[in-house]
Amino acid sequence: MQCAGKALEELLVSAESQECLTVGVYESAKVMNIDPDCVAFCVLATDEEYEGDIALQIHFTLIQAFCFDNGIDIVRVNDTQRLAEILGNTDESGEPKDVHCILITNPSEDTLDDPALEKLSLFCEECRSFNEWVPAITLPER
Repeated sequence: MQCAGKALEELLVSAESQECLTVGVYESAKVMNIDPDCVAFCVLATDEEYEGDIALQIHFTLIQAFCFDNGIDIVRVNDTQRLAEILGNTDESGEPKDVHCILITNPSEDTLDDPALEKLSLFCEECRSFNEWVPAITLPER
C-alpha cells in the first residue's frame, strides 16, 4: 500500500504540472457532468474531522456511483492535510483548498500517459478482485 501512496503522490504532482487536475467536490462534480470521458482517476479524501459530515458523505456516495458507472478508478485517502501539502495548501485567492475530491483528467488532445497512473490502475484492479471497491491509500510522509 505504501507503493500505491508513492504512486498517488507522483501522479498528483505530474497531473498538476500538466494542468490535468480538478480539485474540490463541486468543481469535480461540474467536470463529471460536463465531460465524464475526460476523467482518468478519482481521489476522495477525508479525515476524522469530516467523518461525521453527512453532506460530504452524500457527495462521496454520488461521486463513487458515478465513477463505478463510468469505469473510473477511485481511491480514498485519510489525510487531507498531507494531500493539501502535496497540492499546495491554498488556492489563488489564499483560501485553503477543498481536497475532499480530486480528479485527474486527460489532456484535451490525448489520454494522460503516466507510469504512476498505470500503477494505480493496476492497484485498483487488484483491490477490486478482493471486493475492495474503493481502496484506502496511505500517502508517504514528507
